[in-house]
Amino acid sequence: MLAVTAPAPEHTWPGRRYGLPQTGHGAVATWPRRALALAVDWVLALLFVGAFVGSDVWGGGGLTQWAPLAVFAVERWVLTSLSGGSAGQLVCGIRVVRTSRAAVDPLRVLVRTALICLVLPAVIYNQDRQGLHDLAVDTVAVLR
Repeated sequence: MLAVTAPAPEHTWPGRRYGLPQTGHGAVATWPRRALALAVDWVLALLFVGAFVGSDVWGGGGLTQWAPLAVFAVERWVLTSLSGGSAGQLVCGIRVVRTSRAAVDPLRVLVRTALICLVLPAVIYNQDRQGLHDLAVDTVAVLR
């Protein structure tokens, strides 16, 4: 006979072990909301670079091909350091906090941003929806 067991109490919803609510303000942000925030940030970076280099942003070589990533990284680092979230995150109602819910310092944000730019750390995650970039600097993305 197959026994059905309930999940461990600390894993019944993302963020419970950190004392975060299941829904509403302070709950762990959902994947669709986080993906939309990422897309908004990337489009803003492309538009910003496109305003200076024109259509080369879509297929240019050399430094032009890396410019959107550089703008994306700087935007995320500066805005998250100053306001708790990138432009996309602010639009989508997300903020980045430490698991203790304290503000995140600029050095942690810089490391987190660099890891996001590497992509792989952001797509490997745990049951609390923390990617390796979050685990490395003790952060979590929550709803504003």
